[in-house]
Amino acid sequence: MTNTIVIAELNKGSIHSTTKELVSAAQLLGDSCTVVVPCTDSSVADSISSTSGVAKVIVAKSEIFASYDASGWASAIDSVTPEGTIITSASPQSKDLAARLAARRKLSVVQDVVSIQDGQLTSPVYSGKAMQTVSVSGNTVVSVRQNVFDSSPDGGSAEVSIIDASGNVATAVKELISRASQRLDVSEANIIISGGRGMGSPDNFSHLEQIADTLGAAVGASRAAVDTWD
Repeated sequence: MTNTIVIAELNKGSIHSTTKELVSAAQLLGDSCTVVVPCTDSSVADSISSTSGVAKVIVAKSEIFASYDASGWASAIDSVTPEGTIITSASPQSKDLAARLAARRKLSVVQDVVSIQDGQLTSPVYSGKAMQTVSVSGNTVVSVRQNVFDSSPDGGSAEVSIIDASGNVATAVKELISRASQRLDVSEANIIISGGRGMGSPDNFSHLEQIADTLGAAVGASRAAVDTWD
């Protein structure tokens, strides 16, 4: 077995619930789980320190974490993260971070993992048309799909340390302006209303949006609609 390091998933300055799923995945890959929390306010780590299976929490505190900057985050997190297998969420941001951490440490990376059994990692390939299972040995960087693993329950009492992760950062994002939207993220929705070429044009997706609002659903689209329509 090996040491595992979970990079906490953040959402608007708070630890996202998927982080506890990452802890569950980490326990399938190693016997000692450390959670690294990139943040500007160390109090956000309180919600993860009591999670069962977490041996240690490293609070990486820096203003660089106010807004996501790929190079800056990778540099700062790498500077405080111990050796071991690194586990992140498979969100777009965290997959980017996973790849950069793997490059910095010269490790292999396996993205979008949906199953872990006896050291074998399964993930979709070819846009989900096939599944691959790979065996890994030694330290690896792994991103895990959301809502695949059960959340690790409360009941732990992890040691918490706060580290200045400012480091030597060449560039930093000062402000991130989010697109105004009240719609659910498809990765978190229980119901998804999806359309494709049959909708005729992007304008007709307004009909799906009305249905989605009624059902409390998210709106999705086929690859054909996403890739071929402006």
